[in-house]
Amino acid sequence: MSEQSRRPRKPGKPYRRPHKDPVRILAFDALRAVDERDAYANLVLPPLLRKAREKGDFDVRDAALATELVYGTLRRQGTYDAIIAACVDRPLREVDPPVLDVLSLGAHQLLGTRIPTHAAVSASVELARVVLGDGRAKFVNAVLRKVAQHDLDGWLATVAPPYDEDPEDHLAVVHSHPRWVVSALWDSLGGGRAGIEDLLEADNERPEVTLVARPGRADPQELLREDAAVPGRWSPYAVRLTEGGEPGAIDAVRESRAGVQDEGSQLVALALAGAPLDGPDEKWLDGCAGPGGKAALLGALAAQRGAVLLAAEKQPHRAGLVARALHGNPGPYQVVAADGTRPPWRPGSFDRVLVDVPCTGLGALRRRPEARWRRRPEDLEGFAPLQRALLRGALDSVRVGGVVGYATCSPHLAETRAVVDDVLKQRPHTELVDARPLLPGVPALGAGPDIQLWPHLHGTDAMYLALIRRTA
Repeated sequence: MSEQSRRPRKPGKPYRRPHKDPVRILAFDALRAVDERDAYANLVLPPLLRKAREKGDFDVRDAALATELVYGTLRRQGTYDAIIAACVDRPLREVDPPVLDVLSLGAHQLLGTRIPTHAAVSASVELARVVLGDGRAKFVNAVLRKVAQHDLDGWLATVAPPYDEDPEDHLAVVHSHPRWVVSALWDSLGGGRAGIEDLLEADNERPEVTLVARPGRADPQELLREDAAVPGRWSPYAVRLTEGGEPGAIDAVRESRAGVQDEGSQLVALALAGAPLDGPDEKWLDGCAGPGGKAALLGALAAQRGAVLLAAEKQPHRAGLVARALHGNPGPYQVVAADGTRPPWRPGSFDRVLVDVPCTGLGALRRRPEARWRRRPEDLEGFAPLQRALLRGALDSVRVGGVVGYATCSPHLAETRAVVDDVLKQRPHTELVDARPLLPGVPALGAGPDIQLWPHLHGTDAMYLALIRRTA
């Protein structure tokens, strides 16, 4: 007889083993990986789900719930932290991170889903018993019962500072973004309250899966035969899966004839490919190509014109991802591990050059919600020298009459116009090309000549593109 079975039981409180809920345990494991290893949910979650399906623990509905719990908790983490802080008797920094993860999962079920209150609290307490132990489960139970006393609107009226007193702090709590990110996005938009609220809310929506049918290798009509597939909004090669789905199960994706690619990224590649040139159009360069999505689309477009693409990526393992994305391309291409800040090729070798620079990723917070909590304002200072060096390297690589595309997945002005303006001041023999006519039908592209895409206006990541022609 075990020690536990010999322990006297209190009347009315029979011993029972904690119920192991595979959905919530998986969601907890994913959040711990994000917190402990600085992992990204979009990389951690798929293998966890795949393993659960292989074990027979999950069906489609279980996978959907686990996905919602992970992404919903991460997106609303700032809001839930403010609410939980109002329900505990100590600073949040003194609450152990695993306990805080369970509380956040519970808060999301209570305030961000249609799960009934009693079920949300009960399931969270059971999760705490399994992963934390009985003592901490009691703490979780007490806190979540306080959280359950109000709905989300009620809590926001309590924990968010009034808009009139501190608009940025108000928006930060209500829409779950760090204050500095709210400020930066607001500056980039340059509009009123409605625009910034629409953008912040769009960042908290789960994005659709968007596919690209690579020209000459797949036809969009093939992809449109998939369940719940509809055409893209702007790119002729885009297909949206409106109900999610598993892209890896699609033949064209498995065979690299199609890929998962945000429509904003497709538009950047299409604008560069469509920019008018003075002279030949034979040699293209993707100077910062990893992990290969834009390179694959550019390679397919180049092949249709008889042009050759060179895809360069500094990190060898990322160069391998680029090679995998380009595998099977119908035209000639080459993938090299090379540093775009110190190009190994001769100056003026290329007709078209794309440099999609490393950045804070503030334009893709819908897809990587945890990034908003990891980034710091000082990260901008770290990226700035690299971004300028890559743009200078791209301008060295393009011939006279050729065009460079400078792109970022961040709308932060310090990563977009400030970089372009600074570099072009040192390069008098250059001119900006108006990119807006190269994206016909796409509205609200700004005053030009550069373009800024937005989640709330275009349904894309917040991609930025400036096209620059070398004139001498």
